Amino acid sequence: MLVLAGCSQGTTSTTAAGSAAPASASSAAEPVPTPFSTGKVEISLVRQLSSGDYFEQWLAGARAEASALNVTLDVSSGDGNNDKQALDIEQAIGRRPAAIIVDHGFAETVQPAIKKAVAEGIPLVAYDVDPGSPDAVAITQDDRQIAEQALGALKADTGGTGDVAYVYVAGFAPLDRRNEVWTQFKKDNPGIKQVAQFGVVNNSTASAVADQAKAALTANPGVKAIFAPYDEFAKGATLAVKELGLQDKVKVYGADVSTADIGVMTEPGSPWVATSAADASNVGRIAVRAAALLVAGRPVDHALKVPPALITQKRLRDAGIANVQQLTAALPALITPDVARVPWAAS
Repeated sequence: MLVLAGCSQGTTSTTAAGSAAPASASSAAEPVPTPFSTGKVEISLVRQLSSGDYFEQWLAGARAEASALNVTLDVSSGDGNNDKQALDIEQAIGRRPAAIIVDHGFAETVQPAIKKAVAEGIPLVAYDVDPGSPDAVAITQDDRQIAEQALGALKADTGGTGDVAYVYVAGFAPLDRRNEVWTQFKKDNPGIKQVAQFGVVNNSTASAVADQAKAALTANPGVKAIFAPYDEFAKGATLAVKELGLQDKVKVYGADVSTADIGVMTEPGSPWVATSAADASNVGRIAVRAAALLVAGRPVDHALKVPPALITQKRLRDAGIANVQQLTAALPALITPDVARVPWAAS
């Protein structure tokens, strides 16, 4: 989920924000098609959330790819208000953009507007939310693998036994998919006992989760690990463990990664020892590329899945990795230029 200088509520327009990394790994194989050659492609990006490192990084990647493809990206955010996000999609339909990208959301609130956009012939890409239409492109991280990798590290470190606290909020598609893995993991590993569950998603998720985690750890002094499969959850859990002075006893296993997350994981005494993640910036790029392919009438897989990698505190420290740029250099599998590759984009 993943849940960035986040965009504020309302609509903004950009054509050249973010870094200038290439839109594709291959050299241009064909002329730039109209309307991309004239710079008259407008794509609406409608987001559920904009605050938090993951979402800021995602947006930076989307903006950079839009700039590389000569696309104007109109960005709006519901800032956690699902009804507003649905209204933002309706308003985007009224502007008749070349395509619409929906970033996260609750299926029941966004699907009616998504289906309306598709019915009106507007190409649509949905990330980490079920669009409810086979005509829309659905992009997800491999959330099962994300949870499996993080829980694999948790099992190895705990020996498959011990009390574990779990951070979860239902209704978010990536969190729900990760929760399915957690549910099965507990069945397969009866020595793992979930003794507490908590979580919240808002504009200050990390601080709110920190308060909840402190209460849970105080009430359950036997906890050995916290499974927090979203980076804002993991940051909140890490803060709670440190404030309670439990760094040597309680370890945190998370999901997602950003430069700020790397800083938290590698700081002295950090209990956040592993995270599984795809590169959020890369996912934002993929969403824009998929939308561009739809606009150009080119084929694109309508069920795109982005693979993650396990990132451990030890690996980050041993390699001296301090930011996402260094991380992707060390783990090039995090960059997937051939997913939704745009054939007219030069390297």
